[in-house]
Amino acid sequence: MKIALVYDRVNKFGGAERVLLALHEIWPDAPLYTSVYDKENAEWAKDFKIIPSFLQKMPFAKKNHESFAPIMPVVFESFDFNDYDVVISVTSEAAKGIVTKPNVLHLCYCLTPTRYLWSGYEQYFNKGFKRLLMRYPIAYLRLWDKIAAERPDCYIAISETVRARIKNYYHRESEIIYPPVETEKFKIRNPKSEINTKYFLIVSRLVEYKKVDLVIETFNKLEWNLKIIGVGRKMRGLTRLRDSFGKAKRKNIEFLGQLTDDKLLAYYQKCEAVIFPQEEDFGIVALEAMACGKPVIVYDKGGASETVIDGVTGFFFKEQTVEALAAKLQSFKAESFKQKDCRQQAEKFNKERFKQEFKKFVEDRWKNHTKIISTS
Repeated sequence: MKIALVYDRVNKFGGAERVLLALHEIWPDAPLYTSVYDKENAEWAKDFKIIPSFLQKMPFAKKNHESFAPIMPVVFESFDFNDYDVVISVTSEAAKGIVTKPNVLHLCYCLTPTRYLWSGYEQYFNKGFKRLLMRYPIAYLRLWDKIAAERPDCYIAISETVRARIKNYYHRESEIIYPPVETEKFKIRNPKSEINTKYFLIVSRLVEYKKVDLVIETFNKLEWNLKIIGVGRKMRGLTRLRDSFGKAKRKNIEFLGQLTDDKLLAYYQKCEAVIFPQEEDFGIVALEAMACGKPVIVYDKGGASETVIDGVTGFFFKEQTVEALAAKLQSFKAESFKQKDCRQQAEKFNKERFKQEFKKFVEDRWKNHTKIISTS
């Protein structure tokens, strides 16, 4: 069984990239096809055989992929997968739109239906001029996305939240395999640290839908300590938001940038709790925190609401407002949560579980596919 992997773009690191690393452990010889490959920002992919598209040669494409969204359909339709038995697309955008012949089994591990076209449209295009400017490109991309959504032979969703979106927007059924959590890497420990002050933690890409601005506003109101790990296109705006509250308050919020897993681990282990203010597709950060024995303060929608046990491994807040989040934080008591409860919940989503489930799913589907092909 010859396998290929396909991913939207290899130019960052996050939860989806951890999925690809786990798949690489199952099938180390499987090449990874993608639109663009940025070695500088994707060191995690150094052991993969990366096959980028023609977009790789275009100026600025590696770091400004959003500007090339209108041609992504052509990008992924240009690949040839005739030499493979199984192609696995891991995607939240255009990678599901690859073209394969009937004898090739195409499985789509769907991170979410394209966010800026469907569930997140209002967030991405909430300004009149921007919405007007993108009206026709979005109409075209929505039409293509619907067509592309018919191409995979079957879908795997990363959560109940995503399964519902696949059904709603693509009218396709799917099975759920939760993404892997590195529970052997993220552990309970009390490391030595120079940090003596109490702080809460955010680990996130700094993009609009992650709602980091909500947390910054809340912590400036409370004047509590907040550390933010991650990078993204909203970094400058979020820094200005923090600084707009004055010098006296800005000292309580610190941007730490992108960290190695070892440094990230230490911040998980020393924090009071991790804050998860967005409606996420799955929310691997919440489980990494719980693997370290830390509770999570979670917005009560999306994938994280499926993994956090309210009152046991964290608690939910109902509205994405400063008032709602501040009220929950003020009622938070770290001693109310047991490290072992958080850890046990995270272990249900460990990487070995993912690898076993995914490998079995692919092998079963391949056997069924070969039977269908042989009788047709």
